[in-house]
Amino acid sequence: MENQGKTALITGGTSGIGKELAKLFAQDGYNLIIVARNQQELDSTSAELSAMGVKVSTIAKDLSIMDEAKALCTEITQQVDVLVNDAAQGLYGLFKDNDLERELDMIHLNICSTVILTKHFVNQMLTRGEGKVLNLASIASKVPGPWQAVYHGTKAFVYSFTLAVREEMKDSGITFTALLPGATDTDFFNKAGMNESRIVQDKDSLSDPVDVAKDGYEALMAGEDYVISGFKNKAMITGANLMPDSAVAHMMNEQQKPVEQDQH
Repeated sequence: MENQGKTALITGGTSGIGKELAKLFAQDGYNLIIVARNQQELDSTSAELSAMGVKVSTIAKDLSIMDEAKALCTEITQQVDVLVNDAAQGLYGLFKDNDLERELDMIHLNICSTVILTKHFVNQMLTRGEGKVLNLASIASKVPGPWQAVYHGTKAFVYSFTLAVREEMKDSGITFTALLPGATDTDFFNKAGMNESRIVQDKDSLSDPVDVAKDGYEALMAGEDYVISGFKNKAMITGANLMPDSAVAHMMNEQQKPVEQDQH
């Protein structure tokens, strides 16, 4: 296996898209470092992935705390060949009503920890002249999102940042890829308090994290700049690109507002 001895570091690697990505790396012979907040979840995921014949290290860190994100960088002594910034959180509700501290935690996790980890590990990759970075953006990167105003803003940052650094480093041997899923069947919406949203109530419209991870993994290995996962999401973004931004914001408001608001 050509990847034997190589290591992928995956944040948010115990559930959802992050866990499915970890399985794909393990299938290809990568050793893994998985990072999440909950040690029990890390242990059970580690047991599952180790059974695939690769070495799995676990590190429990809350990456919404900047000192923990920085500590993660210094604690990892082995070479990281692939960095996957998957850990992220959302928060549902009107901006004027949402808790400020939760919004700031989200910005710290979704944006700041991505910047901290990318800077640290990319500088290590530079000394070797090779490496790969996969950043979890979202189709939220491409459209304003009423009811998730700050979350959509953080994902717009991730997408823009990924493509900008990719261009800066195009001759470095390091590739940067952004994965843009749509609404996916994970615990994300539950944690974001978003179960009332129309988009989540329509279970049939949610993507399977297995499919999303596969799209992201293949784009990463091919060195692509970004991939929008799923035909429906590609079509939606193509349509949104043809509309004025204010009209897109209105369309997203209709999709994301609570279902009971329709009955008033």
